[in-house]
Amino acid sequence: MDNIKKLISELTLEEKAGLTSGKDAWLTKAVERLGIPSARVSDGPHGLRADDYSRDDRATMLAVCFPTAVTTAASFDKKMLYEMGEELGRECLAYGVDVLLGPGVNIKRSPLCGRNFEYFSEDPHLAGELGAAFVNGVQSQGVGTSLKHYFANSQETRRFTSSSEIDERTAREIYLTAFETVVKKAQPWTVMASYNKVNGTHSTANKYYLDEVLRNEWGFEGLVVSDWCATHDRPGAIAAGTDLTMPAEDTDHLIVEAVKNGALPEEALDRCCERVLRLVERAVAGRRANAECDKKAAHALAARFAENSLVLLKNDGILPLKKSAKVAFIGAFADRPRIQGGGSSHIVETEITGALGYARAQGLDVSYAEAYDRETGEATPEQFAEAVKAAKSAEKAVLFIGLPDCMEYEGGDRQHMRLPDAHNRLVEAVCEANPETVVVLHNGSPVEMPWIEKPKAVLESYLGGQAVGIAQVRILFGDANPSGRLAESFPKKLEDNSSYLYYIGEGDRVTYNEGIFVGYRYYETKKTEVLFPFGWGLSYTDFEYSDLDVKKTGEHSAEATVNVKNVGGVKGREVVQLYVAPEKVKMIRPVRELKGFEKIELGPGETKTVKFELDSRAFAYWDVEKHGWEVEDGGFEIQICKNASEVILKQKI
Repeated sequence: MDNIKKLISELTLEEKAGLTSGKDAWLTKAVERLGIPSARVSDGPHGLRADDYSRDDRATMLAVCFPTAVTTAASFDKKMLYEMGEELGRECLAYGVDVLLGPGVNIKRSPLCGRNFEYFSEDPHLAGELGAAFVNGVQSQGVGTSLKHYFANSQETRRFTSSSEIDERTAREIYLTAFETVVKKAQPWTVMASYNKVNGTHSTANKYYLDEVLRNEWGFEGLVVSDWCATHDRPGAIAAGTDLTMPAEDTDHLIVEAVKNGALPEEALDRCCERVLRLVERAVAGRRANAECDKKAAHALAARFAENSLVLLKNDGILPLKKSAKVAFIGAFADRPRIQGGGSSHIVETEITGALGYARAQGLDVSYAEAYDRETGEATPEQFAEAVKAAKSAEKAVLFIGLPDCMEYEGGDRQHMRLPDAHNRLVEAVCEANPETVVVLHNGSPVEMPWIEKPKAVLESYLGGQAVGIAQVRILFGDANPSGRLAESFPKKLEDNSSYLYYIGEGDRVTYNEGIFVGYRYYETKKTEVLFPFGWGLSYTDFEYSDLDVKKTGEHSAEATVNVKNVGGVKGREVVQLYVAPEKVKMIRPVRELKGFEKIELGPGETKTVKFELDSRAFAYWDVEKHGWEVEDGGFEIQICKNASEVILKQKI
């Protein structure tokens, strides 16, 4: 494949059409007579859902299930996402996979989206930076990624037919920014066009966003692949720049006919073939014979990643627990945790370590009550009574609750933000039976907590992968210091969300009437009190900030430094968050926006200086008249924040 253009000249029209659709669900078509092999893709992004091609039944192979994106985003740790990508790249090589289908950087417009667990954040800066780190990690191993789902794919309801009606400024500032960041900082091998329409045009046929924005403006060099079954017009998709339609479908003849009758220029088809062949060339070059992966070592990595991501939401002095305490673990998720969401990203895990098994393996005095049915979330009177009895007989109670699989999955949106009724009742009853109660949550997106005043601590585990039980126990008993921070706001109730009135839309038309005011941008600007703000998370130590220094480095750029000291008694990790707050500007803008973050580790008494570089985009808005980024004349305030609601230090520039 040294001369791709020569190869294309030797292809028949039928072979060219065939190259632009799949052989099956996971392979591109080969052209044996010209020595063109297939490339193989696999679902991800937090593990491999790979078919075993050596078996007739093509059973899904066992793979390590790492924490989902909603969990790893809470780490605020770019180095960790790179490391996770590296490991997944190694596993792809061992499994014979050329392209991992991920990461997902769609913005969390509403807590109801059924696939929120697959996405990083409501904030485009955070999603973009973490996504770029992940892509660079995977691709460092000679394996490709597929950045998805491009774009404004914010709901599962009518996902094949709905049109996201979105204005230009909102699209640019909120829904496109993360994709732009990943493309410019990491050059993913592929970008996946989403199911939905954008302003009436299917993503796979949207020439403006595929060719003009993605390729010409951002400089994307790779291949555009459709989401599975997302192409509605094969010739139209080719003309728009969708190079590969997946999976296999019997529509290649439509391409041939369109070229023959002049409806589709053959040059457009040739461009798509060239990008497919370049992908195959990269895939072949990256393959490693006899590549292996260490599943036990990867399981330990999954535990470390979860430990770095779990968020301590509340702690009234009960945590960490003493290892000598008599503790009751209550709830089926303590024994077998919910580790991931349902749908295409579902991994057949190699093993699961729950908190109960790990705690007992460490010799801790832990009793257990199932409390509810793991699959339905419902509790019988007998289970309920057993849970209360266990709480009464222990010094401390740890209640493991959350959303069951049936309430959160690809293909359907949540109907509300509530936990199962039985879980809410269990919190009330267990806390009454034992006021020394900790709640541990398992969920892929925010939940309402009407009982928040009752337990003495709440630990958010999200969907923490197959080793989450190790991380939970280490944090609960003080072997690890929690350092996760929320990558999304937790509203008090669903009605507080800015998209509440418009989320599902009418018919197939979904209007993004809230505009740029998504997540904390809305809550902070509207001064709407939330349950927990974006960036929130507690630690077992305390950090002190000082000496913020901001200097202009150009007309529209700046540098900021700040000192952070661990003034507590134990080692800990802190997420330093920098926000830009516009002052005296004419445009309607959020009160503050995240423009920098770094995670640092400090021993007791240790101080580190954190430095941020701010380019013009940190201060810019999208000017719809000029169709470009503009920095307004006016003042800006650089804010170092504990979270989106709590400003620690500030300086005007």
